[in-house]
This record gives sequence, C-alpha cells and structure tokens, in this order.
Amino acid sequence: MEDRGRQVSGEGAQPSSRDSASSAPAERSAVRPWHATPEEIEIRPCGALRGSVRPPGSKSLTNRALVCAALAKGRSILTGALDSEDTRVMFEALGQLGIALALDPAERVITVTGCTGKLPATRAEVFVDNSGTTARFLAAVLTLGQGIYRLDGAPRMRERPIQDLVDALRALGANVSSDQETGCPPLLVRAAGLDGGVAHVRGDISSQFLSGLLLAAPYARQPVDLVVEGELVSKPYVTMTLAVMREFGVEVRAECFTRFEVPNDRPYQGREYAIEPDASAASYFFAAAAITGGEVRVEGLSRASLQGDVAFVELLEQMGCQVRHEVDAITVRGAALAGGKLRGITCDMNAISDTVQTLSAVALFADGPTTITGVPHIRHKETDRLAALATELRKFGAEVDERPDGLRIVPPQKANALHGAAIDTYRDHRMAMSLALVGLRVPGVTIRDPGCVAKTYPEYFDDLMTLVAGS
Repeated sequence: MEDRGRQVSGEGAQPSSRDSASSAPAERSAVRPWHATPEEIEIRPCGALRGSVRPPGSKSLTNRALVCAALAKGRSILTGALDSEDTRVMFEALGQLGIALALDPAERVITVTGCTGKLPATRAEVFVDNSGTTARFLAAVLTLGQGIYRLDGAPRMRERPIQDLVDALRALGANVSSDQETGCPPLLVRAAGLDGGVAHVRGDISSQFLSGLLLAAPYARQPVDLVVEGELVSKPYVTMTLAVMREFGVEVRAECFTRFEVPNDRPYQGREYAIEPDASAASYFFAAAAITGGEVRVEGLSRASLQGDVAFVELLEQMGCQVRHEVDAITVRGAALAGGKLRGITCDMNAISDTVQTLSAVALFADGPTTITGVPHIRHKETDRLAALATELRKFGAEVDERPDGLRIVPPQKANALHGAAIDTYRDHRMAMSLALVGLRVPGVTIRDPGCVAKTYPEYFDDLMTLVAGS
C-alpha cells in the first residue's frame, strides 16, 4: 500500500506538497498533488477532529465572475479566485476566444480585460474537458461572437445533456447545434450575435442552462425574457448567478424562479470582485466534525453567503450536531460532544444537491436510516451520482435503496459493523472527497484515483491531513 499511495492519518503523516513549497510561496500553487498522483490514498482512523480551515475560493463564483469580467467593459480583478482544473478550463477557454487574462496563482488573483460583449476571436476550438459550468456558460457566450466555434469535451461530457440549452438559444436567434445530433456536446456554433426575445428553458435537468442564458443575455440585440418550464433544480445557484451579474452592473427582474427579464441597455462593468471560500468544499470539513465527534470551524463563510450549500449545516443540526454561526465563520460540533448520537433524517436536497455525497457519508454513522429525495438531476453530473453512491456505500456494509430521485441509506445497527473498502471514484471529485471521510472512523478505507479532486479542490487531501495532524 505504502509504495502505491499516501496515507492520511494523524500520526506520522508525510509533509504535504503544500508544506514542501513553503520556502517559495510564489511557486506554491505550481506544486500540485495530482502531478504525481498515487493510484490510491489510504485514510487512517483518527480521534475527534478539532481545528479550523479555510477552503479555497468557490468554483461556482469564480467561473461566473470570469464570464462577467470577460464580457465586461474595462478591467476586473478577481481576488480569492479558485485555481483548479475546472477554473483553469474556463480561464483557458476564454483565452482562446481572445480575452486578455492574467493569473497570479500565489495570490489567487485573476486580472481580466473585458471585451464589452464582442468576442475577439472569430474561430475557436473550445475544449471544456468535463466542466459542466464551462460547457453550459460558454455555449451561450459563443453565440455573441461573429464566426464559427466548436465546443467539445471529455468522453463523459459527450454524454451530458445540453439540448434544452441549444433549443433556448435557437429561440433567441442563435445558430447552434449538437454536432453529432446526440443532444450533447460537441456543439457547433455559427455565431452572428444573439437576437434576444423570448425563450423557454426546462428547469429539471440543470440550473446551469438558465445561468448560461442569463450570463449572455445582456448582450443580445433585444431584451431577453426567459421562461422556466417545470420545477427549477438547484435554485440557489441561479440566485448566485443573479447576484454576480448585479455586482458587475446588470440587474435582472426575476419572478419566483419562473420568469427572468434581462435588459440589454447596459454592459457589465469591470470591477474588483472578492470570491468567498467554496461552501461545497466546506461541507466535507463540517461532515468530518460530525463523523468524528469533533469541532471544526470553517473560516470565510456565514449565513449571508451567496452559496446555497452553506445550508448543509442545517441538515447536520437536524442529525444532532451543534452549529454556531459567526460574522465570518461557521463552526460544527459533533453530536457526541453534547453526549448525543447522530440520528438519521429525511431531507429534500434539491437545493443543495452538490452535498448529497457528503451527507451520505455522515449517514453511515447515524442511528437509523437517512432518506435523501429531490435529486434525480445528479444522475447527469460527472457520473450518475445516485448509482455510484449506492454501489460504494454498500461496500462499507450499508443497506442502500437506490430510488429514481434519491437514496435510502440504512447503516448497520452497530457502527463498528462498518468495514473498510477500496472506493472507486468514477473520476468524480465529490465521490473522492466525501467518501474519504468514512476512513476517519473506519479502518481500511482507500480512495482510488484521488487525483480527481483536482477538478475543484487540488489541495483537499493536504488540508484534511493538516486538520487531522493538528487535532
């Protein structure tokens, strides 16, 4: 095991790549754990975690701010920006479109000189890898150009639906099609600007379709009126999109997540924009406190966060944890600290679906079953997350009922009946980060292909190791 991978444990932990770069902070972000990724990482059990952590910047905010800044009039400075595979994909794609960008990885700052809605490049082959936000946002942005563009991605991206977005863009006057007529990328965009007008978009597959349309809409030749058909999933992410647009100078009139009116009489304005830590990433540390019966403080987040995933702590509270909110931090204390036990709950996680895997890990240690509903759309993520979770949670000894819109997780009656397993991650960063937490209590847990965390949180295992070692 040791010759194939690293071990994350409280005793004898090896220095992280982040520690080894401490003598040269300007090069710190260049020392990336996934450059020499082991095949697997073993997670060793530890005691109750106690400490604080500040996760890196929000992926969702970084990519939205990058789009607004790229289309804006003037220069923008994005501070606290996330440097990960997903944000690099967006950064490089915008560069291919002729946008002038500069990244200072040591300071987590991106400088963008906007194009005032006029893409400089008239031809581009845009590769989005497996970044859903980049694919959906840029599919809409490309229609603002004058030229021919092709958007493609990794094999999994070619399986992820985008036809509803294509149909909405066509309704607004765009010439865009699924190049292989699959309803998925690659997309071919013959752009001559976006006319505007009225478009209908389904809300039940991905909120990113709506967000992509909203982000591009201020540069249409006419105002844009977007009508959502059906129930909109992941509403907090649309709220986030509107908030970022507002910060860059565009106010959208929204009616109860069913209709959005976007003006076209003003461009985004360049500005300095601070990006808060990633709330989805924070969920892993909150969960670590719950699982180990410890206390973890996450800095830089509060109830006032733009990110809906801060509501994850409310579910932990229902399970018996204690939550303390501060102006610039949130602390979770495990139920064991108050002499209690984690208890299973029933919850609709539609609004915070990126934390389904995190809650599933906590559910293994609860007294009684946990039922998660309202998340059929996560079958269309980096992997079919419901099927993948059902398969991997069963490896630990849990009984899992996979349902069309969620899961029912029944842990063994005795927590010590859980057993270790080699966990497959399906190239899904959230599978790796969430199920690694099980190893903080259960011996023999290994995570295969841990390098997939580079998609959104390259230093995840380093930060987890630091928290464990400091407890």
